[in-house]
Amino acid sequence: MVKLSGLDLTVPSLLRAYREGTTMPREVIGQVLDACDAGDPRIWISRMSREAVMAYVDRLEEKSPDTMPLFGVPFAIKDNIDLQGLPTTAGCPEFAYEPGNHAVAVEKLIAAGAIPIGKTNLDQFATGLVGVRSPYGHPENPFHPDYIPGGSSSGSAVAVSTGLVSFSLGTDTAGSGRVPAALNQLVGLKPTCGLVSARGVVPACRSLDCVTVFAQTVAEAAAVLDVMAGFDPEDAYSRQWETPPMPVPKSPKVRVGVPAASQLEFFGDDESADAFRKAMERGRQTLGWEIREIDFGPFLEAARLLYEGPWVAERLAAIEPFLEANADAVFPVTRRIIEGGRTLGAVGAFRAAYRLRALKQSADRAWEEVDAILTPTIGRPYTVAEVEADPVGLNSK
Repeated sequence: MVKLSGLDLTVPSLLRAYREGTTMPREVIGQVLDACDAGDPRIWISRMSREAVMAYVDRLEEKSPDTMPLFGVPFAIKDNIDLQGLPTTAGCPEFAYEPGNHAVAVEKLIAAGAIPIGKTNLDQFATGLVGVRSPYGHPENPFHPDYIPGGSSSGSAVAVSTGLVSFSLGTDTAGSGRVPAALNQLVGLKPTCGLVSARGVVPACRSLDCVTVFAQTVAEAAAVLDVMAGFDPEDAYSRQWETPPMPVPKSPKVRVGVPAASQLEFFGDDESADAFRKAMERGRQTLGWEIREIDFGPFLEAARLLYEGPWVAERLAAIEPFLEANADAVFPVTRRIIEGGRTLGAVGAFRAAYRLRALKQSADRAWEEVDAILTPTIGRPYTVAEVEADPVGLNSK
């Protein structure tokens, strides 16, 4: 992790330092930019000039950390989310465009005092969980260079994990925010669909896409979500936040559901299996959880529908005109996945929708027995070489 002259970039620490006057945003952001210059360039697809970043700092001159929840806090933005002043590429240079406005989520963060640093690398068109499907190279996993950083929000995860920014934005349709968080030892927060406006985000599956947060702690991720959440009348999938976050009850015991042992798969990685067992035991002994095995089958089948069913056609719907005109600009493995949507018909789509509805009813019954569900985020980590040898198969494991 990059060390910044004694600075702790967590949101509470920065705000405390600003309030106490022990440092100022200009000093912090200057060190952040120096660290970015010296860091892995593959984290970023584009970065704002120092002058442009400091213009955001200048806006804070007459403001106070007491009135702005993210005052002077540096953040990064996945490059399928618009930041005015930098192109949006979605990991494809030929697709690039210059946005006329910030994405709604970005606009809210800047209004709360956050300082944008740049746009981060990703699996092209946010299609992939591996983080190595980018023409801009792939960010190095900070814990072991042989291993994948996870995707599709690879650069956003690595930027936080290496200490270059306090938090970052990603997107998540089928794991793109949570998987790289796990592989970079971060909190990855995926809100439910519509809680954060997706206006200004390049769609992957428009009916499912979510803007997500990478942070060092749950509290920081929640603070960022609190700023971004809200109804957007110009986003057809937006909705009101009707239920505020509730504290975890201390008594009676929190009932935590875990998949039945036969439904867990670690693909031969005993260390990953042991880590999950230890996490359950910590929850039981330290937090007083009541661990209950549940039938995780409905959740697994719903996930398979997302990866293998007609929702793949949504990815084609999102970029079909571009793909038809620029097929060679798209990574072969990405193109193969997206063009698979051409084989999926309306009859199959309806059947899948009916099945998903039935699975939801089954899942609702499971929730009657538990307060939370704990699962591994990934079965096991893979090396870059392993993924390059089997890019589609390992992406789904």
